Amino acid sequence: MSTLTPAGSPQFPTIANKVSTHEEMDQAIHALQEHKDTWVATTLQQRVSLLTELIQNMASLAPRWVEACSQAKHLSPQLTGEEWSMGPWPILRNLRLLRQSLLDIEAFGRPRIPGPVTTRDNGQVVAQVFPTNNYDRIFFTNMTAEIWMEPGVSAETLPQTQALIYQEGQAQQPGMVALVLGAGNVSSIAPTDVLYKLFVENQVALLKMNPVNAYLGPLIEEGFQPLVEQGFLRVTYGGAEEGSYLCNHPGIEEIHVTGSDKTFDAIVFGPGSEGARRKVEKQPLRTKRVTGELGNVSPVIVVPGPWSEADLRYQAEHIFSMLTTNAGFNCNATRVIITHKGWDQREALLNKLRDLMAAQPARQAYYPGAQQRMQSFVEAHPQAERFGGTDNGNLPWTLITDVDPKAEDDICFTTEAFCSLFAETALEANGVIDYIQKAVNFANEDLWGTLNVTLLAHPKSLKDPAVSTAVEQAIADLRYGTVSLNYWAGTSFTLGSTTWGAYPGHTIDDIQSGVGVVHNTYMFSHPQKSVVRAPFKSTPTPPWFATRGQVLTKTFPLLADFEARSSPWKVPSIVLAALGR
Repeated sequence: MSTLTPAGSPQFPTIANKVSTHEEMDQAIHALQEHKDTWVATTLQQRVSLLTELIQNMASLAPRWVEACSQAKHLSPQLTGEEWSMGPWPILRNLRLLRQSLLDIEAFGRPRIPGPVTTRDNGQVVAQVFPTNNYDRIFFTNMTAEIWMEPGVSAETLPQTQALIYQEGQAQQPGMVALVLGAGNVSSIAPTDVLYKLFVENQVALLKMNPVNAYLGPLIEEGFQPLVEQGFLRVTYGGAEEGSYLCNHPGIEEIHVTGSDKTFDAIVFGPGSEGARRKVEKQPLRTKRVTGELGNVSPVIVVPGPWSEADLRYQAEHIFSMLTTNAGFNCNATRVIITHKGWDQREALLNKLRDLMAAQPARQAYYPGAQQRMQSFVEAHPQAERFGGTDNGNLPWTLITDVDPKAEDDICFTTEAFCSLFAETALEANGVIDYIQKAVNFANEDLWGTLNVTLLAHPKSLKDPAVSTAVEQAIADLRYGTVSLNYWAGTSFTLGSTTWGAYPGHTIDDIQSGVGVVHNTYMFSHPQKSVVRAPFKSTPTPPWFATRGQVLTKTFPLLADFEARSSPWKVPSIVLAALGR
């Protein structure tokens, strides 16, 4: 229910400003209500056929999809790879993994987990869900990802927690109509949210496009045409008024939103002072289930260690690239870098960051409200360092260092900047182990949100048993939906096999990063968090790093094509592209 000014691609000038009428929205909901039970009754074979057709459609329109996004965001040619990596590739990967899971359910009764299932000392069950096949092992060398289950799930009962809608006999379940309020920043969010509602939660979907990327609506309808044709999906347009109308519509039975906690509060409690009163009194306006992914002040915890000059350069670019991707308009972008005050290489790392920020061209602030958000941070921190100009709608890369960790109400800790800005705070600690424990506590207690967190720890540090144990304990103790060691946690969003969403336990009156998950193509019903692990320095350097735009632009169209039509003959060209050759 955004109040943002619509923005769009020149390819779709009328769609960019389109607003659905009440009659059009009523008709869309009526069509979905008429077909919701038909969807529940569709067989596994029918769903597999649908997914096969969706893969073909998405692969065909992918170049136009990327062109539309690139035009809308004013991307230079060497940056179009970003849109491949955040749009067609994760959508095609999600479709492919869902299709395989349904084939597994047909053959084995449940999706087959691609890696080992283990049990931690405390009894918590862990399922390795990445790599999903040998191709993943080639393209993402030495990277793994796990889903940790909530307490109460055992290794023996884990299969019974998968694909519940298929276990229980889907034809006997009542159909439901879900409203998906799409996000305006990353083009794969709305399509994959819709896929989750359909294929994991068994609900037909009404997608309301965000005004910021409403230009994608016709492409979504084209790519998902089989679902539209059979009455399982409808796409509508508009802003806050249209969103409010849909949320209050009696034909809408569930709601999923990707956006801000303020939007979630308005949906659940209503707007204005009356909504604020209801929130305090924990009296929601409606009883519909509302799920959401609502952002994060995403931390990067830097574990002190014997970093070389090359290590400092690599990790500075790693951290900076977590911000530069999509010009900083990501809920998983770096927002607070946590360092050890006494680490003798802290300033060297910050200087490497400054060098990168000065060298990297400023990006178009295409997302509405970015200038105002940036200004609020800079006003609170006049010492903020800014790199790059503000001409042609650009916003400079901005770094705020040495934010007082005791200032609990500092804007850097309480508010997601959602622009090209991040901060650094340094913790006093008596050694590395004490620092790790304090950093975990700071991330859990003092930073807003629980979506994702990244830890960086040098291999020599991890050879120390005490440090290794402390890092593993940190992974366990961090209350985030994704915890990643030595690789940007935001990558979990694109893997498909992992979950994406807040850490469980938020209440409606303190929703923070939201409730529920998406993606989760192995269809676990009781996930707690996803844990990603990678080497301290990946080889080759990841193509999404800030200085590798041309590599990114060569690599991800090939990866998207591979997800649609895999072949061993395509592997060499992908590897060579990733190597920059």
